[in-house]
Amino acid sequence: MAAPGITRPPTRLELVRAEMAPVLGPRAAARIEPFDDGTLYVRAGALRQTFAWLVDFVVFLLVVGLGYAIVSVPYSSGAVSDNQLAVAFLVTPLAAPLLYGLCYGNGRALGAVLTGTRLVRLSDGGRIGWKAPWAMMVRTVLLPLLIGTFVVGAVAGGSPPGSPVRVSIDRRDTDRLRAAGHR
Repeated sequence: MAAPGITRPPTRLELVRAEMAPVLGPRAAARIEPFDDGTLYVRAGALRQTFAWLVDFVVFLLVVGLGYAIVSVPYSSGAVSDNQLAVAFLVTPLAAPLLYGLCYGNGRALGAVLTGTRLVRLSDGGRIGWKAPWAMMVRTVLLPLLIGTFVVGAVAGGSPPGSPVRVSIDRRDTDRLRAAGHR
Protein backbone atom coordinates (compact mmCIF):
# COMPACT_ATOMS: atom_id res chain seq x y z
CA MET A 1 0.00 0.00 0.00
CA ALA A 2 1.39 3.38 -0.98
CA ALA A 3 1.63 6.23 1.48
CA PRO A 4 -0.85 9.08 0.95
CA GLY A 5 0.44 11.69 -1.50
CA ILE A 6 3.14 9.42 -2.93
CA THR A 7 2.53 8.03 -6.38
CA ARG A 8 4.47 5.36 -8.16
CA PRO A 9 5.41 5.54 -11.82
CA PRO A 10 3.16 3.54 -14.14
CA THR A 11 4.34 0.08 -15.15
CA ARG A 12 5.17 -0.81 -18.75
CA LEU A 13 1.94 -2.80 -18.98
CA GLU A 14 -0.14 0.15 -17.73
CA LEU A 15 1.54 2.47 -20.26
CA VAL A 16 0.89 0.06 -23.15
CA ARG A 17 -2.73 -0.43 -22.11
CA ALA A 18 -3.26 3.34 -21.96
CA GLU A 19 -1.57 3.87 -25.33
CA MET A 20 -3.50 1.08 -27.04
CA ALA A 21 -6.94 1.95 -25.60
CA PRO A 22 -7.78 4.36 -28.48
CA VAL A 23 -6.58 1.78 -31.04
CA LEU A 24 -8.08 -1.42 -29.63
CA GLY A 25 -10.81 0.01 -27.45
CA PRO A 26 -10.74 0.13 -23.66
CA ARG A 27 -12.07 -3.40 -23.13
CA ALA A 28 -9.50 -5.03 -25.43
CA ALA A 29 -6.69 -2.85 -24.04
CA ALA A 30 -7.57 -4.03 -20.53
CA ARG A 31 -6.99 -7.61 -21.74
CA ILE A 32 -3.37 -6.94 -22.77
CA GLU A 33 -1.19 -9.36 -20.81
CA PRO A 34 2.45 -10.52 -20.93
CA PHE A 35 3.50 -14.07 -21.73
CA ASP A 36 5.96 -15.59 -19.27
CA ASP A 37 8.80 -14.37 -21.50
CA GLY A 38 7.48 -10.76 -21.40
CA THR A 39 6.00 -10.64 -24.92
CA LEU A 40 2.63 -8.90 -24.93
CA TYR A 41 -0.63 -10.31 -26.29
CA VAL A 42 -4.35 -9.60 -26.11
CA ARG A 43 -6.21 -12.31 -24.21
CA ALA A 44 -9.42 -13.45 -25.91
CA GLY A 45 -12.62 -12.31 -24.23
CA ALA A 46 -14.60 -14.72 -22.10
CA LEU A 47 -17.48 -14.90 -24.58
CA ARG A 48 -15.16 -15.81 -27.47
CA GLN A 49 -13.38 -18.43 -25.36
CA THR A 50 -16.68 -19.94 -24.30
CA PHE A 51 -18.04 -20.02 -27.85
CA ALA A 52 -14.81 -21.59 -29.17
CA TRP A 53 -15.02 -24.27 -26.49
CA LEU A 54 -18.71 -24.86 -27.23
CA VAL A 55 -18.03 -25.33 -30.96
CA ASP A 56 -15.18 -27.74 -30.22
CA PHE A 57 -17.34 -29.64 -27.74
CA VAL A 58 -20.15 -30.00 -30.31
CA VAL A 59 -17.63 -31.28 -32.89
CA PHE A 60 -16.37 -33.74 -30.26
CA LEU A 61 -19.93 -34.96 -29.62
CA LEU A 62 -20.53 -35.34 -33.37
CA VAL A 63 -17.32 -37.37 -33.78
CA VAL A 64 -18.29 -39.58 -30.83
CA GLY A 65 -21.78 -40.04 -32.30
CA LEU A 66 -20.28 -40.92 -35.68
CA GLY A 67 -17.95 -43.40 -34.00
CA TYR A 68 -20.87 -45.02 -32.21
CA ALA A 69 -22.85 -45.22 -35.46
CA ILE A 70 -19.89 -46.79 -37.27
CA VAL A 71 -19.49 -49.44 -34.54
CA SER A 72 -23.24 -50.11 -34.35
CA VAL A 73 -23.55 -51.17 -38.00
CA PRO A 74 -21.27 -54.24 -37.73
CA TYR A 75 -22.78 -55.03 -34.32
CA SER A 76 -26.29 -55.15 -35.78
CA SER A 77 -25.11 -57.63 -38.42
CA GLY A 78 -23.45 -59.83 -35.79
CA ALA A 79 -19.86 -59.13 -36.88
CA VAL A 80 -18.98 -57.51 -33.52
CA SER A 81 -19.47 -59.22 -30.16
CA ASP A 82 -20.97 -57.60 -27.08
CA ASN A 83 -17.52 -57.29 -25.49
CA GLN A 84 -16.06 -55.62 -28.56
CA LEU A 85 -19.00 -53.22 -28.66
CA ALA A 86 -18.49 -52.33 -24.99
CA VAL A 87 -14.78 -51.66 -25.57
CA ALA A 88 -15.56 -49.54 -28.63
CA PHE A 89 -18.13 -47.53 -26.67
CA LEU A 90 -15.56 -46.88 -23.92
CA VAL A 91 -12.65 -46.07 -26.26
CA THR A 92 -14.54 -43.81 -28.69
CA PRO A 93 -14.97 -40.83 -26.31
CA LEU A 94 -11.25 -41.00 -25.54
CA ALA A 95 -10.11 -41.42 -29.14
CA ALA A 96 -12.37 -38.70 -30.61
CA PRO A 97 -10.66 -35.70 -28.97
CA LEU A 98 -7.23 -37.12 -29.75
CA LEU A 99 -8.14 -37.41 -33.43
CA TYR A 100 -9.77 -33.96 -33.47
CA GLY A 101 -6.70 -32.61 -31.68
CA LEU A 102 -4.55 -33.54 -34.66
CA CYS A 103 -6.28 -30.61 -36.41
CA TYR A 104 -5.32 -28.38 -33.47
CA GLY A 105 -1.52 -28.29 -33.79
CA ASN A 106 -1.44 -24.72 -35.01
CA GLY A 107 -3.85 -23.69 -32.23
CA ARG A 108 -6.80 -23.27 -34.57
CA ALA A 109 -9.48 -25.92 -34.37
CA LEU A 110 -12.93 -25.10 -35.75
CA GLY A 111 -13.97 -23.17 -32.62
CA ALA A 112 -10.88 -20.96 -32.77
CA VAL A 113 -11.32 -20.33 -36.50
CA LEU A 114 -14.94 -19.24 -36.02
CA THR A 115 -14.10 -16.93 -33.08
CA GLY A 116 -10.83 -15.47 -34.38
CA THR A 117 -8.79 -16.85 -31.49
CA ARG A 118 -5.76 -19.10 -31.20
CA LEU A 119 -4.70 -21.35 -28.33
CA VAL A 120 -1.01 -20.77 -27.60
CA ARG A 121 1.57 -21.71 -24.97
CA LEU A 122 1.50 -19.28 -22.05
CA SER A 123 5.27 -19.41 -21.70
CA ASP A 124 6.13 -17.77 -25.02
CA GLY A 125 3.03 -17.54 -27.23
CA GLY A 126 4.22 -20.39 -29.45
CA ARG A 127 2.00 -22.92 -31.15
CA ILE A 128 0.89 -25.99 -29.27
CA GLY A 129 2.42 -28.43 -31.75
CA TRP A 130 2.55 -32.12 -30.93
CA LYS A 131 0.70 -31.63 -27.63
CA ALA A 132 -2.45 -30.60 -29.53
CA PRO A 133 -4.26 -33.95 -29.18
CA TRP A 134 -3.73 -33.78 -25.42
CA ALA A 135 -4.93 -30.14 -25.38
CA MET A 136 -8.12 -31.19 -27.17
CA MET A 137 -8.60 -34.06 -24.70
CA VAL A 138 -8.30 -31.57 -21.84
CA ARG A 139 -10.64 -29.15 -23.59
CA THR A 140 -13.45 -31.53 -24.45
CA VAL A 141 -13.32 -34.32 -21.86
CA LEU A 142 -11.40 -33.15 -18.82
CA LEU A 143 -12.61 -29.52 -18.78
CA PRO A 144 -16.27 -30.49 -18.19
CA LEU A 145 -15.09 -32.80 -15.40
CA LEU A 146 -12.93 -30.00 -13.99
CA ILE A 147 -15.82 -27.54 -14.06
CA GLY A 148 -17.88 -30.02 -12.08
CA THR A 149 -15.02 -30.40 -9.61
CA PHE A 150 -14.74 -26.61 -9.24
CA VAL A 151 -18.46 -26.32 -8.58
CA VAL A 152 -18.26 -29.01 -5.92
CA GLY A 153 -15.07 -27.42 -4.53
CA ALA A 154 -16.65 -23.96 -4.45
CA VAL A 155 -19.59 -25.33 -2.50
CA ALA A 156 -17.13 -27.02 -0.12
CA GLY A 157 -14.96 -23.87 0.08
CA GLY A 158 -11.86 -25.03 -1.83
CA SER A 159 -9.71 -23.29 -4.42
CA PRO A 160 -8.64 -24.58 -7.86
CA PRO A 161 -5.25 -26.31 -7.99
CA GLY A 162 -2.50 -25.88 -10.59
CA SER A 163 -1.65 -23.15 -13.03
CA PRO A 164 -2.50 -22.66 -16.70
CA VAL A 165 0.00 -23.50 -19.42
CA ARG A 166 -2.08 -22.38 -22.43
CA VAL A 167 -4.13 -19.29 -23.13
CA SER A 168 -6.49 -18.18 -25.90
CA ILE A 169 -5.40 -14.99 -27.61
CA ASP A 170 -7.36 -12.60 -29.79
CA ARG A 171 -5.46 -12.90 -33.08
CA ARG A 172 -6.63 -9.65 -34.68
CA ASP A 173 -6.03 -7.44 -31.64
CA THR A 174 -2.68 -9.11 -30.89
CA ASP A 175 -1.60 -8.43 -34.49
CA ARG A 176 -2.68 -4.80 -34.09
CA LEU A 177 -0.75 -4.56 -30.81
CA ARG A 178 2.40 -5.85 -32.50
CA ALA A 179 1.88 -3.61 -35.54
CA ALA A 180 1.95 -0.65 -33.12
CA GLY A 181 5.44 -1.77 -32.11
CA HIS A 182 4.68 -3.51 -28.83
CA ARG A 183 6.28 -6.88 -28.40
